[in-house]
Amino acid sequence: MDAIPERLRIATRESRLALRQTEMVAGALRARHPSLAVEIVGMTTRGDRVLDRPLAQVGGKGLFVKELEAALEEDRADIAVHSMKDVPMRIAPQFALASFGPRENPLDAFCSARHAGLAAMPAGSVVGTSSLRRECQLRSRFPALAFRALRGNVNTRLAKLEAGEYDAIILACAGLKRLGLETRIRATLPELVPAIGQGILGIEHLARRADLARLLAPFEDAATGYAAAAERALGLVVEGSCEVPVGGLARVSGDELRLEGFIGLPDGTREVRDSVSGPCADAQRLGTELGERLLAAGGREILRTLAGSPA
Repeated sequence: MDAIPERLRIATRESRLALRQTEMVAGALRARHPSLAVEIVGMTTRGDRVLDRPLAQVGGKGLFVKELEAALEEDRADIAVHSMKDVPMRIAPQFALASFGPRENPLDAFCSARHAGLAAMPAGSVVGTSSLRRECQLRSRFPALAFRALRGNVNTRLAKLEAGEYDAIILACAGLKRLGLETRIRATLPELVPAIGQGILGIEHLARRADLARLLAPFEDAATGYAAAAERALGLVVEGSCEVPVGGLARVSGDELRLEGFIGLPDGTREVRDSVSGPCADAQRLGTELGERLLAAGGREILRTLAGSPA
């Protein structure tokens, strides 16, 4: 059996949220292994640098991951900390991915100084979001509102809200809570299916590093692991290789898991939803089953429409 390493280098993006999440991981590891020398290796990814276009137009979520993976392969870091929602459904076989700790609130948050909620906003009010998934669901429910792209880290987005560039913005509850900004949550949005993996911390390392797998295993929360497995199996079926509005949320109660999912068009004109339930031990199968049901119920046509759309 491989011994626990003496030193651990953690690769992370350099946004405040990414660093905060990495500090949470580092703190938990140090508390359990006081002799472990932990070093944080901050990096700026292409996803952080390109802020003038929607994420879907510049390569998708993988932009936040690829450069951290390169650091692992080049032995500049041992593990990388990700928001699980940023990790592509397919990762290369030389890498392993695990959840870390219990899931934070997975829902989306409504943030506004002017309005109590989306239903209270007058026609033409401007809502900022960086997510096709959010935009799709919001457009179908609030067609009188205007939606404008919003990029940048959490603090940058909140600053744009305060400057009056938007009447409201939509962010993840998890990020706001981890940054100590939960007072900025005016309302949660349970009617929106969140991003796959939202609120879950993911740890990636080289698959051959059995010592790291052993080090990280005690920090895996069983319910969170089941939820991640179900949601990512869903994403693997419905997302394919293109950026599409898709969401999934698994809720675990005892040994049972309920998974809700949706797929739609960015303009909100078409949306398919469904859910499945079953034993946690069947998490991946349930995710695959729901993905296939969504495709059969109209999701396949949605994917074809998106594939034929101009970039």
